[in-house]
Amino acid sequence: MANASEGAEGSVFFPRDPAQGLPPGGKLAAMGLIIFASLSGNLLLAFQVFKEKGLHRAPYFFLLDLCLADAARATVCFPFVWAAVGRGSVWPYEPLGCKIVAFLSVLSAFHTVFVLFLVSITRYIAVAHHRFYTKQVTMWTCVAVICTAWTLSVAMAFPPVFDVGTYKFIREEDQCHFEHRYFKANDSLGFMLMFVVVIVATHVVYFKLVCFVYEHRRMRPEQLVPAVSHNWTFHGPGATGQAAANWIAGFGRGPTPPTLVGIRQNAASVQNKRLLGLDELKVEKRIGRMFYIIAIVFLLLWFPYIVACFLRVFVKGIALPGSYVAFSAWMTYAQAGVNPVVCYVTNKELRRSFWTSLTHCRKSASIPQEAYCVIGRPCE
Repeated sequence: MANASEGAEGSVFFPRDPAQGLPPGGKLAAMGLIIFASLSGNLLLAFQVFKEKGLHRAPYFFLLDLCLADAARATVCFPFVWAAVGRGSVWPYEPLGCKIVAFLSVLSAFHTVFVLFLVSITRYIAVAHHRFYTKQVTMWTCVAVICTAWTLSVAMAFPPVFDVGTYKFIREEDQCHFEHRYFKANDSLGFMLMFVVVIVATHVVYFKLVCFVYEHRRMRPEQLVPAVSHNWTFHGPGATGQAAANWIAGFGRGPTPPTLVGIRQNAASVQNKRLLGLDELKVEKRIGRMFYIIAIVFLLLWFPYIVACFLRVFVKGIALPGSYVAFSAWMTYAQAGVNPVVCYVTNKELRRSFWTSLTHCRKSASIPQEAYCVIGRPCE
């Protein structure tokens, strides 16, 4: 994005809007708050996931990657926005530095959308094919998925580095970023289409997941068929399999059910291969809801910026209000700090783990040291 006057390189710039938004002091305070919230929230959540062994599972590995990526964006990119605002919305460093910062900013944005898309696929597999998910989705599978997301992000963010005039400082946004022009001037159309297609695909997968859950929660009239039993084994058309399940789990009494004749009880296999994981399935649904809310919040905060970019791409010479351009850009900055809030609000497992750790720290700090007494001598 840029301003409405023709420059030496043929770029189109928007005129400065007198009511563009916050004064420089307000922008500095807002950026300081965003940097603090992003670093503190993301690093706290990342530390909690890294420390708690109960959170060393597939979905939380993806959450750890998102937290570290947002924290890196707040550390590397946002201080330059602070510096530009302090200098009157002017880039105070070399052009090469602007191009590097723009590359990292675009890399972070694409990495987030690719990770959210791949997470949506894993969430669908976790709910629709839970047995396959528990066996195949391991830590190394998550590492491969995360590496794939980073590779795709580099593939999207790196080519504009060699396109002269594509990565540059945008005054209304106070940042170095991809300069979106009319679709005949550069690759803005393909750039934005890829970004939007991945976001839409993410929500399509979640919509399919919601439909799957709704279809499997639909109530059907119950048809009772009596089970056949002469020795408390209950087999036949009306059997629910509970007798067989109890027998395998080690709780069955009496003779072997007819359907399980020849099958031996094995305590080790019982512990490793449970018949049903209903509790785990409910947990996966809750985690899927958390990631879906993260994807929705990401779309809401980036939507004004996406609209502004497409207007610049399809409408030649359009003069968007500077206040709208600034507002849309700062909404994308705020996105780097909202994921921890969404996670703690929507995931009771994270809240319980956090309060447990906090309570344990308080008790450890408040327990006084007992006096050392030698056996046979009274303590002083």
